Amino acid sequence: MIHLPKTSRLMASAALGALMLTAVPAAAEEKPAAASAAASAAKPELGTFGFDLSGMDKSVQPGDDFYAYANGTWAKNTEIPADKSNFGMFTVLADLSQTRTQEILEAARTDPNSMIGRAYAAYLDAATVEAKGLAPIEPWLNQIRTVDKAGLARLLAEADRNGVRHFFGGYVGQDDKNPDVYIYTMFQGGIGMPDRDFYLKENERNTRLQAAYLKHLENVLTLVGEANAAARAQAIYDFEKQIATVHWDKNDSSDATKVYNKMTIAELAAAAPGFDWQTFIRGIGVKEDSLLVSQPSAFTGEAKLLAEAPIGVIRDLLIVRSLDGFSDVLPDAVAQEAFSFYGTALSGTPQMQERWKRAVDFTTNNMGEAVGQDYVARYFPPETKAAMDQLVRNVLAAMGDRIDGLSWMQPETKVKAKKKLANFTTKIGYPDRWKDYSKLEIKADDLFGNALRSNQFAHDDNISRLGGPIRRWEWGMTPMTVNAYANFGMNEIVFPAAILQPPFFDPHADPAINYGGIGAVIGHEISHHFDDQGAKYDETGKLADWWTPADVAAFEAAGKALVAQYDAYEVLPGEKLDGTFTLGENIGDLAGLTVAYEAYKKSLGGKEAPVLDGLTGDQRFFLGWAQVWRRNYREQNLSQRITTDPHAPSIQRTWVSRNLDPWYKAFQVKPGQKLYLTPEERVRIW
Repeated sequence: MIHLPKTSRLMASAALGALMLTAVPAAAEEKPAAASAAASAAKPELGTFGFDLSGMDKSVQPGDDFYAYANGTWAKNTEIPADKSNFGMFTVLADLSQTRTQEILEAARTDPNSMIGRAYAAYLDAATVEAKGLAPIEPWLNQIRTVDKAGLARLLAEADRNGVRHFFGGYVGQDDKNPDVYIYTMFQGGIGMPDRDFYLKENERNTRLQAAYLKHLENVLTLVGEANAAARAQAIYDFEKQIATVHWDKNDSSDATKVYNKMTIAELAAAAPGFDWQTFIRGIGVKEDSLLVSQPSAFTGEAKLLAEAPIGVIRDLLIVRSLDGFSDVLPDAVAQEAFSFYGTALSGTPQMQERWKRAVDFTTNNMGEAVGQDYVARYFPPETKAAMDQLVRNVLAAMGDRIDGLSWMQPETKVKAKKKLANFTTKIGYPDRWKDYSKLEIKADDLFGNALRSNQFAHDDNISRLGGPIRRWEWGMTPMTVNAYANFGMNEIVFPAAILQPPFFDPHADPAINYGGIGAVIGHEISHHFDDQGAKYDETGKLADWWTPADVAAFEAAGKALVAQYDAYEVLPGEKLDGTFTLGENIGDLAGLTVAYEAYKKSLGGKEAPVLDGLTGDQRFFLGWAQVWRRNYREQNLSQRITTDPHAPSIQRTWVSRNLDPWYKAFQVKPGQKLYLTPEERVRIW
């Protein structure tokens, strides 16, 4: 699984820390072939100017609920497919990406020399998987069953390389305070549910989830023939709950300053006695002595718990993690059991994806850039990249103008901020240098082995960074990914090919729609480098204090106002957003929309935009923003996201427009309407 260190994504990944089975997109209808598409090249894909007017609900006043006004009819008429936990514009494009990838893989599967073809074919061969049963994973399970405390550190190092989650996670990334050097970073682990709050917060929903998770633990142990499964499942759950009590919460774990804790292995051993850190860290391939420990007190607590826990409980926990982690490449009984909790109980998804969809996702998750080369050759025309380049330049220029005009930032800090902006690297579409998979062995009749070797390949590739130059050419997403991200250490913003399509971007749409869609996405990713965490990194990508105390005070005051605004949103009965946890993404939305609006107005060259279908340019801009956030959620998925997703849900993301003065003028929003804020209440940061 790709880990993106010190980054912020436009959207959270569908799994939200659980299994990829939970909410992986399904397929949509095929798009027309290139030849037929060319015939209507001058027309936008949506409506007459790039916006779907039929999805609006004009019975709603924009000032009462701008999301419902722009998207209400779409929301009422759109069902969530049975194999999804949510459905919206991101998933529509993910469906398209998945279908296009299937076409590539179907052609490749007949070529015995094609690695991606063999990987895809092996996944589709369900009969072979069922015939082998649990035999492929039994050698590993037997290692777990026979491990003792003395051998635990060595076994966990092997688990790490095999891709089995356990008590501590880690990756090689840039040293935040020395970004030209790689370092190994460790973070807390050990729990099977997505966050400590699922174990520790008392409410009706969590009580149901805890019962479902306990039953899942029992069922997994039963599937592998373990006796006394119910009692052993209870022991695992009780142990995980103890681990949850020593975990840091999500807000502290998201604070770049708090999680920067450099220490030697000896210092870690002194701070967290009870576990053989030397054997574990050397076992995963780290030869260096210095590392970063994200949550030191959690490591202290977990090491003590590991030392005190019966080895049988530790073994059982690792058996469950192994089965869950490899569930999608084992017989359907295992896959269905994992999905019953992580897909249905946790996210509300009624049924698993069809096998071909899972085969596509398996191949792209493990050999994404090998697939991506074919994908961009077929589906990412050079003119799209050129048009996107121009949009990025326009939004960057608008951000520079915004910095110049800030009343709260000191002149010397503005100089540094502009220098940081000038140092940005923008990656669009696909990598300039593709990953080499020649050392990865893929067999057409060995699905489990393919998964295991892919995990080992990814681990070894990540560890091999240590001691080498920074790989600035690397991407953290594939071209087929419908998302975008900002990487603080690299001082870069990245836009994969698959997001550069309608409704986000359409070269034939009205510019207002494109600026409100992909323009605001560009602004969102740019502004992440200046949000509550990104602003801690200077123009070289170094975690450093480069703001004056006056700058910090003004920025924090504006941030507190935005926190309060989002804290007030009750998404589900009794479940409110955490404005602190979502602050970085909310700043990204607010600043992104603000900067995109300025770039749009500058693009008009002082002229008024034409009125189209009775809508002014400003109205179309904000509708373009609202359209990309069309999304329906299953209640379980929405509840989970409130706890685990640093992004606000789509409705509240759309509502960020209530902080922009032009939105009020565009839609005649008046006092007394639900979204109305007085000018003094509107949060203005960038």
